[in-house]
Amino acid sequence: MYDELTEVDIQKMQEELNHRIQVLRPQLIEEVQTARAFGDLSENFEYRCAKQAKNRNESRIRYLEGMIRTAKVIDTRSGANSVGLFDWVTVYNELAKKEMVLRVVTTLRQDALKGLISKESPAGKALLGHSVGDRVQVEAGPTTKYFLEIRAIKKGKDDASLDISSY
Repeated sequence: MYDELTEVDIQKMQEELNHRIQVLRPQLIEEVQTARAFGDLSENFEYRCAKQAKNRNESRIRYLEGMIRTAKVIDTRSGANSVGLFDWVTVYNELAKKEMVLRVVTTLRQDALKGLISKESPAGKALLGHSVGDRVQVEAGPTTKYFLEIRAIKKGKDDASLDISSY
């Protein structure tokens, strides 16, 4: 299995990975050693916290290495009049009876609260490749379906302004 990511996604992950290995790892190891010197480890809160922070960092390093190793680089170009990756799409949600602006992004950068929807989400899948005026059906579950009408498309690009998610 692989993750479909852009060159910028991989670059951002590599930057985070380098920072975690070269900067955070030595700091956290030092914090564990300092806390260990405080005495009895069974009642040493500082030691437990330092170990947890070190373990979280190591876990994130393994996650990033795995993502980079298994990534498939995808092209972000799309047709001039159709919804593509990193485009802003103004849609009318017929179920909610309101207009909203969504941006289709890679899974690594999704944040639904900010209107950033994954290309692999039900709405993202439904919107990709369609044009202004199209009415697309979103299947959010086996019994939940609704329609979105595409009202406008503003072309975007993968400009590294969007952060990658922490997990």
